[in-house]
Amino acid sequence: MQRSKSAAGVAWLLAAFYYFYQYALRSAPAVMMPQLGESFGLSAVGVASLAGIFYYGYSPFSLVAGAAIDRMGARAVIPAGALLTGAGALLFGTGSLVTASLGRFLQGAGGSFALVGAVYIASKNFQASRVATLIGAAQMFGMAGASAGQLLVGPMITAGISWNILWTGLGVMGLVIAMVLFLVLPRQSIASGREGWMRGAAKAFAIVFKNPQSILCGAIGGLLFIPTTILSMTWGVRFLQETHAFDYGEAVLRSAMVPLGWIVGCPLLGLLSDRLGRRKPVIIGGAAALFACLAWILYGRPEVLPAYVVGLITGMASGAAMLPYTVAKEANPPELSGTTTGALSFMVFTFSALLGHFFGRLLERVSAGGQMEPQHYQITFQPLLYGVALAIVLTIFLKETGPAARIQAAIPKAA
Repeated sequence: MQRSKSAAGVAWLLAAFYYFYQYALRSAPAVMMPQLGESFGLSAVGVASLAGIFYYGYSPFSLVAGAAIDRMGARAVIPAGALLTGAGALLFGTGSLVTASLGRFLQGAGGSFALVGAVYIASKNFQASRVATLIGAAQMFGMAGASAGQLLVGPMITAGISWNILWTGLGVMGLVIAMVLFLVLPRQSIASGREGWMRGAAKAFAIVFKNPQSILCGAIGGLLFIPTTILSMTWGVRFLQETHAFDYGEAVLRSAMVPLGWIVGCPLLGLLSDRLGRRKPVIIGGAAALFACLAWILYGRPEVLPAYVVGLITGMASGAAMLPYTVAKEANPPELSGTTTGALSFMVFTFSALLGHFFGRLLERVSAGGQMEPQHYQITFQPLLYGVALAIVLTIFLKETGPAARIQAAIPKAA
């Protein structure tokens, strides 16, 4: 039994590292927007749109990943996703806009298998009271990758290393990760077999999507993720340069504080939720703190507070966006953990896929295609505040699924 738990722990760590890798790819374009714009002949909005293609792959393939892992197991699916991600990075580094666009799509498609795999392994091999902590810890790995995609890649670009050489190196890394995953992940027998694959997957998705809890969780998670995926990881560096006149290096450091905050906030909020035995209070508290931080970022004065503090707290607070994954998993049949996670990722990142392009075009229209001023960013990204407020309201309507609520529900009521 102990040996089995150790093997499961290693498998989970490998999936979490894969999640680290795909998040590094996801955030890296934010620190090389001028170089990408020059190489591809694109404006800043065009580069943001190119980077956003990631979510057009990530969103639909989350459904594929969830269904496939429930039907075929981790070893047959997760390495294939990593292989796809590495191939996408290699294509992105070719310097051709067409192949770069395809590569960015493949990065997202392959990257969608990472979180689904980590959640699947945690759900199948660990106690339910630890799952929220493990999901938060997986997201910690992801945000460490997002931070590395800025903190490590930024200085390399400053040192004169060509952006396409960096992407080639990242692509090779993805191929190595795929190989290691295939060699190390344990084999497993899938009781449901492979017969009626499409029919079984369709039935599983019908169960998840017909559950109102799933839809609420997808909406809440999407609204809480958008400030990170769009404002921080796409426009963060440029926003700080153009609104507060920070130089490139300082802007990179400050923007990277948000994913760095996730490294602390995701496992911390997951652990807090497990200790309380409740999910809703932690989601609402994190969302309220995120709302306050976003308002300060858009309208406050950075010199009033110590450097890096607001970005760090923003990341910690937005770690609450991972808890809807736990709620959805607890609100659906346990044998559909992969399908549930895939469905949640589909809903969450459909927001990013659709709204990433919208915000870029809105910023271009508000600035009339000229120099972007602070008020242009404020007008463009103000809807993020409304989205976080809406997430708080929607959380009120969630059914509490934490262990404490389940225990309380199981206690017979006095006659």
